[in-house]
Amino acid sequence: QTPAAAAAAAARVWARSAAAGGSAMSSKSGGLFKNYNPEEFVSSQSQCKSSVARAIRARILQDYPEMEEVLEHILPKKQQLTVAKGQNHVQLLLDASGEVMFFQHRDSGWYPSLRLAHRYPELMPTWQVDEGAIPHVLDGSNIFCAGFVNEQAAMDVDLEPGQPVVVMAHGKDHACCVGLVKKSRDEIRAEPKGVGVEMMHYLNDGLWISPRVD
Repeated sequence: QTPAAAAAAAARVWARSAAAGGSAMSSKSGGLFKNYNPEEFVSSQSQCKSSVARAIRARILQDYPEMEEVLEHILPKKQQLTVAKGQNHVQLLLDASGEVMFFQHRDSGWYPSLRLAHRYPELMPTWQVDEGAIPHVLDGSNIFCAGFVNEQAAMDVDLEPGQPVVVMAHGKDHACCVGLVKKSRDEIRAEPKGVGVEMMHYLNDGLWISPRVD
């Protein structure tokens, strides 16, 4: 099964779960790409200077050290990196085909696209929410701490506020979103209130639907 077919299958499985109910989530975010359309969103594209490309790769490996062996396949050093500048201080890192591999918001680290996370799930820091969070995640809501502290949830990786995280859900084989950690694992367990992960990019948002920039 090709990555594209696997991604499409994952989307269908998640869509069937959207009718379920559960964990309360009301602080809306919508992420960065809720109404994303590459033709309207992207204002310019440019190839990075070698020094900038080295800095980008170094930052990616800093946040995702397990990706060292596959990064050359994703973004070969012999090819110049292309960055597309978009609305709301968002930058998109493109591969040779124009597909978005990573994105950055303001001065953040580089977040993986959800499609990239589906291809290399074992190489990225991951938390898991309970099943009841699914319909809220698919609606673009921020994820409340309560979704991370019951028997269906897991926070096996210790992450600090400001770090990117890929979010899985109980009973599902593929990630549902990419977010920004707002409270550490210990903070969430000690006081499971408020937003634990701020939504950035989720299944069936605009970037998922239109993963390439022409």
